[in-house]
Amino acid sequence: MGIRTAVSASWRHAVTGVLAAVAGIAAGHLVAGLTNPAASPVLAVGSTVIDATPTPVKEWAVAHFGTNDKLILLGSVTLVTLLLAAAAGVLGRRRPAVAVSFVVVLAALATAAALTRPVAAPADALPGVTAAVVGLGVLVLLFRLIDGGAARGGLARSAYPTAGDSRRSFLLGATGVAVGAVGVAALGQKLAGSGDTGVTTLPAPRDPAPALPAGLEARVDGISPLRTSNAAFYRVDTNLVVPRVSADRWRLRITGMVDHELTFSYRDLLAMPLIERDITMTCVSNEVGGGYVGAARWLGVRLSDLLERAGVHADADQLLSTATDGFTIGTPMKVVRDGRDALVAVGMNGKPLPDKHGFPARLVTPGLYGFVGATKWLTTLTATTYAKDQAYWTRRKWATDAPIKTSARIDTPRPLSTIQAGTTAIGGVAWAQHRGVAGVEVSIDGRPWQQATLGPDVGLDYWRQWYLPWKATSGRHQLRARAIDRTGAVQTDQRATPFPSGSSGIQEVIVLVG
Repeated sequence: MGIRTAVSASWRHAVTGVLAAVAGIAAGHLVAGLTNPAASPVLAVGSTVIDATPTPVKEWAVAHFGTNDKLILLGSVTLVTLLLAAAAGVLGRRRPAVAVSFVVVLAALATAAALTRPVAAPADALPGVTAAVVGLGVLVLLFRLIDGGAARGGLARSAYPTAGDSRRSFLLGATGVAVGAVGVAALGQKLAGSGDTGVTTLPAPRDPAPALPAGLEARVDGISPLRTSNAAFYRVDTNLVVPRVSADRWRLRITGMVDHELTFSYRDLLAMPLIERDITMTCVSNEVGGGYVGAARWLGVRLSDLLERAGVHADADQLLSTATDGFTIGTPMKVVRDGRDALVAVGMNGKPLPDKHGFPARLVTPGLYGFVGATKWLTTLTATTYAKDQAYWTRRKWATDAPIKTSARIDTPRPLSTIQAGTTAIGGVAWAQHRGVAGVEVSIDGRPWQQATLGPDVGLDYWRQWYLPWKATSGRHQLRARAIDRTGAVQTDQRATPFPSGSSGIQEVIVLVG
């Protein structure tokens, strides 16, 4: 066989390996869409990788890629898989068992990843098994077509009966597999995201929040709206696929160190006295000046009311909350029971919780970072102790009690932007949940701090908009902002990373004035 013919054969074997992997993954994704989307081969492996990733690497990914970190992870897992599949295909030209073993091992790893998730069921093995069957079928089919079109024999010919007599047969077969895989994967994706909650309206609150005042966004260009829309609200979690939960089948269970174990349906919660509260939430991964913070109006049942009905024992110091996928968060019991309006929330900004924000119910704990008080897709509340049970982030050495740190953010002008000389505004938002924002100060080019004008006061648990008129002169300028809470404490200038209990420091913005 000439060099040109050998290279051509190698490429066809590489393509065969890739297509076998792609077809298997696509078929597994389709089956997962019908059973459990999280058991899809790539998603199951990706979730396992997330759990195994060291905390510094996770923080680096969030800091550099933001909410795109999951897409980059999935892309990386897929790319590595396809490169290995191509190599296995080439090796399979001489040793077909290598390519066969690769498909089997790949499917076995995906199956193992799916079955070792916290709430795995036997049916979660089906996507991986399907991936193995389809992958092997495609491998055999395309190897036969390659062998049928080869000018000479070899191990590939001896291992697989001839099924074609030209390169065209292989190209047609490969094209058909590729098109079919794309179609199957698209259908699986549609099924995975087709969960219809069937809930369109919510009962009126027994204790409604006051009407939201007009914010500064109509007067100060570029400042964050007083209320964050559901679509714009940040999402940070470990899920590669949003859990699909049926309101009719969902149950909330209260268990552990309680006098009475209780179970509530979604209808049970909606029939209880609901309260409405304006609460700002912040992710612990938020860097100084970052965007993982949002303010919304939440509707739900007081968490303390539910726990009182269950009769929590006095020696329980942790409320361990569990999501439908087995993810856990630990919240200090002293915070839950100190009188703040911690909620089992069912509504967000006047609508049922969106799927990505925790439908049908989630925790909202004012004053705590989300990783210790904001479990989405909530299904179980367990009264326990920190000595007995460790939550997901606790096992990774994050803090167990993490009050949100006082912080101010500059929204306008944007960092490294160029603006026109003349009168403009420096503006943004500040937060000090459960303490309240008393003031914001701005320093320009290192000069003394100036008092900014605050926006409307919506409560201790809500952020405040602020602005400072500025007569901008030509040149390069440094802007800094700091908040003061209602206890009189000034935002610290000591820099800290998000790990283990939230970032700190003062944001500095450089702008150019033309």
